[in-house]
Amino acid sequence: MTSQKEKPAIEVRHIFKDYTIGADKTYKTLSASVTNAVRHPARSLRDLLAPKDSFRALSDVNFEVERGEVLGVIGRNGAGKSTLLKLLSRITYPTKGEVVIRGRVGSLLEVGTGFHPELTGRENIYFNGAILGMKKREIEDKFDEIVQFSGVEQFLDTPVKRYSSGMQVRLAFSVAAHLEPEILLVDEVLAVGDAEFQKKCLGKMGKVAREGRTVLFVSHNLNAIERMCNCCILLEKGSVVRNGSDVSQTIKEYLFPFGEGILPSWWTNDNNEFKNPWFTPHKFFITDSSGNPLKNPISNNQDIQIQIEGNIDRPDSALDIGYAIHSEEGVTLYLSCINDQEESYRPIFSRGNILLRTKIPKRFLNEGVYTIELCAFLHSQMWILEPRKYAPSLSLHIQGGLSDSPYWTARRPGVIAPLLEWEGMMKNQRSGDGQHAYECARLKKDNAN
Repeated sequence: MTSQKEKPAIEVRHIFKDYTIGADKTYKTLSASVTNAVRHPARSLRDLLAPKDSFRALSDVNFEVERGEVLGVIGRNGAGKSTLLKLLSRITYPTKGEVVIRGRVGSLLEVGTGFHPELTGRENIYFNGAILGMKKREIEDKFDEIVQFSGVEQFLDTPVKRYSSGMQVRLAFSVAAHLEPEILLVDEVLAVGDAEFQKKCLGKMGKVAREGRTVLFVSHNLNAIERMCNCCILLEKGSVVRNGSDVSQTIKEYLFPFGEGILPSWWTNDNNEFKNPWFTPHKFFITDSSGNPLKNPISNNQDIQIQIEGNIDRPDSALDIGYAIHSEEGVTLYLSCINDQEESYRPIFSRGNILLRTKIPKRFLNEGVYTIELCAFLHSQMWILEPRKYAPSLSLHIQGGLSDSPYWTARRPGVIAPLLEWEGMMKNQRSGDGQHAYECARLKKDNAN
């Protein structure tokens, strides 16, 4: 008979997770529900039996994680990654299927998860440790190390509600990693922290893994996934499409879902998703200079156009539409929107269908595969389509055209690869007076000698 120690740390068996959409969001007390059922029995029965639309976030997901493994979970926005981690953290429960967890779980899924906003940082360390099942003595033994790693010593006795999102993440990760849970679940929340802290976090997770504890790591930082994880699963529309120890191959399949060299450079709203009165997207394309959707990699010395089509039912001057572009490592390079330009040049929309176009500058992006996400929002009010959450996304593959120089025939270092104009100066010293004169000359091939 198999001993407890030999069993996997996590077993996920035929998991399904459905969410009801379009349901009445008015919360009622038990007494109000009973009173309504007595006064209007027919209506209550009709509401109860009425068919409701549902969204399937996860569909027949199966996998196991052995003790001491570091499992990377990758997939596009809306693939079901965060839903899966919430199931493993017991924040929500599956509609069908079974999750078996063997060991104490520490999770970092959202900013402030497991923290009470009215408590200080010091109090929340003890509070969060108690949630993890730690004894006071265990927390005290790790307390100084937690505080030093988080870098919030100065604000330790300040209520967490006054912390910035970055400070909350630093403290939350430090608590989760140092209180020695046997299983550590980490979502893309680390993207909130600065680059130095992200590096510290990745180093700490690597140390946790080397100590024999189990880590589930959800991230768009594919370099971190490849460096840290010894196995990886790829989620697509709620299903596991690849699961194995060949992390590089799984990442490659994620970057090239239709085969290498064939990229998803267009999106159409066939399923009538993302419907919103302010803006409902219909089409989202990456095209060449002639307006043809890209089917192959494009060089960086060619025109690249972004085209967005959609519908507006409720015109609003605060509406802004655009795109965010991310590198292969998951770093957001920039966000570009229609309201970036002077007010006199901004488009004014009335009710109906709209068409937007913009260009990515030539000679700008380096070789690589980029993710471009559609975004829309009402300024200072609300997101309609939020990058990194659940928005249509495309892939752009830049290859070649990096330079007119014979020395740069392959990818150069860095994220961008602009061609900038240079001038050369020849420095001559006059005899006799010790002063210097500078003779400026543009560097040209014919006078290189």
